Amino acid sequence: MQALVERFLDYVAVERGLSPNTRDAYASDLHSFTGWLAGRKITALNNVKREHILDYLMDQKEGGLKTTSLSRRLVAIKVFFRFLVQENLLPTNVTEAMDSPRLWKILPDTLSYKEVERLLAAPPAGSKLYLRDRALLETFYASGLRVSEVAGLRVEDIHFDAGYVRCIGKGNKERVVPMGESARSALRAYLEGLRPQLAERDPQVTALFLTKASRAIGRQRLWTMIKNYAHVAGITKNISPHTMRHSFASHLLANGAPLRVIQEMLGHADIATTQIYTHVDPARLKSIHEKFHPRA
Repeated sequence: MQALVERFLDYVAVERGLSPNTRDAYASDLHSFTGWLAGRKITALNNVKREHILDYLMDQKEGGLKTTSLSRRLVAIKVFFRFLVQENLLPTNVTEAMDSPRLWKILPDTLSYKEVERLLAAPPAGSKLYLRDRALLETFYASGLRVSEVAGLRVEDIHFDAGYVRCIGKGNKERVVPMGESARSALRAYLEGLRPQLAERDPQVTALFLTKASRAIGRQRLWTMIKNYAHVAGITKNISPHTMRHSFASHLLANGAPLRVIQEMLGHADIATTQIYTHVDPARLKSIHEKFHPRA
């Protein structure tokens, strides 16, 4: 993957005659993107899908990247993929129909309440991993954690009596997020009924969610699992772990939760990042306008 990036950088510098500063900007943006892909075990560009690019952009936004920088990174990715197709190094250009990342356009689809219920009910009750997968889906929706945060949870991070989950987010910052009884019940059932079996190969493992090999379940596996269960649930929207996070925030907002509280639970450093959810719920904005504007 890096060899293709270097080939592209040589092309823009030599054949297109772009300035060294422009070449360096392309290099920085593409190394950020390919590094993000590598962290999710995506090692071939022909395996990159539109959803991966959207998840990357959203991840960068939540990390504090400004919209102008997001736009520049998307331009770099689009020019890179266009080059690969022109050179017959890729069969199709997955970025072809992607617009400039106005933030509300790059948000993954938000699930409705009924779609959430169908997704949570998707794991078949008779399957060997039912308890784990049900607990995972409940945790995603109940907490709004990032996929990396869910993957990094330890058993000791779930505080059943107090009703919250503790996690380490971006910048190594710790936060606590309340967790409802439905999620706590699913986690109890998993911890008592399945995790001891999954931990047999490594009884000392501290990760909360385990594979059959007694290892912490990875981010890419979580992404694939949610995709698969969305298909089982008959959901046709583009689903990713981010979708669960956005649904968590959007549903809180729709039911009257203050934006500052949602910001705290999501672990956003900047309230402007949390404000993207106001674009997802125009019905709420309309109701607020009608309630408070003197001439509504």
